[in-house]
Amino acid sequence: MFERVESASALSLADQATLGRIASLGFQSEDPAFVLPRILGELLTHFEGSAGSISLLNPDHGRLEIETQIGLPADYREVVLRLGQGITGWVAFHSRAQLVPDVTRDARYVRVRSSTACEIAAPMEDNGQVIGVICLDHDTIGHFTPGNLALLVRFTAEATAVVQRLWQLRHLKAKARQLETLITTGQSLVAKLEPQELFDSLTRDARLVLSARACALYLHDAETATLSFAALTTSAAVTAPPAGALPLDSCAFAAAVHTRRAITFTNIQTPDFRDLNDLPLDPALVSALATPLSYEGEVLGVLAVFTDRVHRFDNDEKRLLAALASLGAVALQNSRLYTRVFQSEDSLRKNERLTTLGLLAAEIAHEIRNPLTVLKLLHGGLGVDFTPEDPRHTDMRVIGEKLDQLEAIVTRVLNFAKAPTSLHTRCSLGEIIEDTLVLLRLKLAQSKITFRFEPPARPVVVEGHHGQLQQVLLNLIINAMQAMPDGGTINVTLDVALRDSGAVAQLDLADTGTGIPENIRDRIFDSFLSGRPGGTGLGLAIAKRVLISHHGDLTLLSSSPEGTTMRLTLPLA
Repeated sequence: MFERVESASALSLADQATLGRIASLGFQSEDPAFVLPRILGELLTHFEGSAGSISLLNPDHGRLEIETQIGLPADYREVVLRLGQGITGWVAFHSRAQLVPDVTRDARYVRVRSSTACEIAAPMEDNGQVIGVICLDHDTIGHFTPGNLALLVRFTAEATAVVQRLWQLRHLKAKARQLETLITTGQSLVAKLEPQELFDSLTRDARLVLSARACALYLHDAETATLSFAALTTSAAVTAPPAGALPLDSCAFAAAVHTRRAITFTNIQTPDFRDLNDLPLDPALVSALATPLSYEGEVLGVLAVFTDRVHRFDNDEKRLLAALASLGAVALQNSRLYTRVFQSEDSLRKNERLTTLGLLAAEIAHEIRNPLTVLKLLHGGLGVDFTPEDPRHTDMRVIGEKLDQLEAIVTRVLNFAKAPTSLHTRCSLGEIIEDTLVLLRLKLAQSKITFRFEPPARPVVVEGHHGQLQQVLLNLIINAMQAMPDGGTINVTLDVALRDSGAVAQLDLADTGTGIPENIRDRIFDSFLSGRPGGTGLGLAIAKRVLISHHGDLTLLSSSPEGTTMRLTLPLA
């Protein structure tokens, strides 16, 4: 037995040919499963060995597993060596090549083949780190020599370089696929507005990208300190965690919420995890990696992947899941904002209907008031004087009371329809525009519409009802968006102009839509006139009435197939 490897002498032509063939195998295929058996075949042929194997170190459990073999018995897969166990394990642990002329005299030897008599083994090293061992056997004692061992070390170094290049190439290609998947996933997630559809898509993509057995998503409620199961995607039937809110102190992934960092569990099947409620009920799930979904410092949830074997998650896998979790957090926040925008839009539409109802009620009350006044005048001037005993005397009194009552009702309706002047304040039109843009920015992005507004150097301040003025602007922008179904641009300019009545704020809103049909341009501010299917024809009419009540106006500046420009004017405060 020799523990010291002598320096190799100059290679012979045969040695150089073998070395060249080993090196060339790296260019014949990108699959290690194709290259490794051929490297082993070259070595057995060169050293005239009886059998051989290439064992690689499994980073998950730190043991040597036979990756490829020639001449070993059928049950070779059962041979898994710890570092230091057997001659192969000893070579890996000490990073030293070994020549054993007679294996029967070496206590370290673990018999795999009954006929093996002599063995040589060399470590596969990469930057000082052992990644595997090449081992050759022969059935004759003393078949291998120290020169063979030195040459095997040389060949093993070249074989290791070949394998490392293949692994690096496969790693780079996997990263390219993951990056492509991340980009595709990001684009897909941002487009998901329905929460459950978003959750299912996120867990499905995360499981596929990390080649996991299962992936689960949990939502975090900071106010109640709970986690709620939201989605689960698996490659096999798995019982999901219980529905409903789970206290954080009863959850395995509470640490991811508290630390706001990724956490790993080597084996969730141990007794320590039996009482935790957030884990899927599947005995095949072993290792887990959980990453928080964080948005602007707030933990929105936890994304967890599970493997069906003991697995050590490397930094690349952690970064990949963190990237997916970040995309999921942004998409979840977008979904929530969209929901709020739609709720706001629905509320605005309800307010618009109520405003319309109020205006219609005011118009009706106004029309009733005139004939009602005439009736009161005529009633009072009838000069009919009935005796107290005459029942018609009571009738005339009741008629007078009911006329007064009707007049009071009409007056209350008219007063209610007016915007209370106490709600009028000094408003910055620039701030109203920016606030409105915040409400509609997601809807604008979804509609592929660019909103351009350059605030003036000095604030443009008017006196008015902030909510009503914002409603006018919302109506105008939504109308412009509906005129650009395929996207476009909305330009808003705000300036001050001088009129005979004094200085006024002048706001022009121009779109690149299809324009207003020429046959209705003169009547666009009429109630119930609409140029599109499903329109109520009330938006512009209400907007104009609001501005007139503010001593301003709304006019159509221009309209053509290239776009429409509306002008809003209000007196400066």
